[in-house]
Order: sequence, then structure tokens, then C-alpha cells
Amino acid sequence: MNEAARTEWWEGLPAGIRDEIDGYVLQGSLLGAARVIVAVGLVPHGIGVGTAQLIAHDRYLHYGDRVARAPESPLDLESLACRAAGCTGRVVAIEAVWDGDTVHDWFVRLLAITADPAGEAPIATVHWSTAERYLGEDEDCAPRPSVAVAAERAGRALAAHLAVPFHFAGPDTPDDEAPRWRP
Repeated sequence: MNEAARTEWWEGLPAGIRDEIDGYVLQGSLLGAARVIVAVGLVPHGIGVGTAQLIAHDRYLHYGDRVARAPESPLDLESLACRAAGCTGRVVAIEAVWDGDTVHDWFVRLLAITADPAGEAPIATVHWSTAERYLGEDEDCAPRPSVAVAAERAGRALAAHLAVPFHFAGPDTPDDEAPRWRP
């Protein structure tokens, strides 16, 4: 569905449905907005998830800076160390793992691996915008993804600070099935 068709479809919606979708957009909930769009557009118009995301994106562009954005994870050592200090259990390693979704594409999660009790605790999520802020817009990371470079740099610094190992399987290519850290 091209932009003109999306606009025509949008303008044909009842005001209440448009307000509901815009409410999700203004809260920064792309998935909530897309869910409503699919619910009202799938049967009569064949609107699937991909087109729903485009329609919601059009609304994001319409509202611009008025959209509430989720705060980005801090990657400075002091903030990461503070998060690690709050973990239940003794931190025995810092691990970076690939993850991804249809909203954010590929990103990297920094985790504190703990013992006593065994588990993992989220320390930071590194999206593209987080990596750009941390590394600076001018840093060329090619051929590696900037999210991997930022996560590795911050993760290694935290691991060194805590005197624990750092693990990042497959930092050059997104792979959410890469081997996990083992003691």
C-alpha cells in the first residue's frame, strides 16, 4: 500500500479509532498502534503487520517530537557498574547477546551473569541510536554493526571494572542463537 493509499485509508477511519491509534503512537507504542490497525484493517482491507507498521510510522512522522520515547540505556561505566551492583547474586561475567524484533531491528543486550543465585540480569540494551550516542556520530565501525561495537566496548569496560570475564559470541554478525557464556 503506497503512501497515498495509506492516507486515504487513515482518513476513512472513524475518529474514535484514529484517536486510539494516535494515543498509542503518542505513547511511543508502535506495537500497540499496529495491533489496532491490523484489527480494524485486516478483514476489510487486507492490512497485515507490515502495512500496519507503515501506517503507524506515518503517524509517528506526523507527530514528530511530540511522541514520548522510551529512554535509552546509559552505557557509561559508572551507570553500568551501579546496575551491576544492584544485581541479586554475585556477578561472575558480563555477556553481550544479540536480540531483535520488527520494531528495533537487531540490537544487543548486556547482561550480568550471576551466581548464588544463578541467573542473569539486564544491564543495558544497545539499539542503533544508543550506539550512535555512545560512540559519536562520526565513528566508523564498518564492517561491524555499531550496536556490536558499542556493546562490546561498554561490556568489556564493565567486565574489567568488575574483574570478571566478558563474553560476546559472534559480535560481527547478528545471531540470536549464538552460544551463550558458560563458566
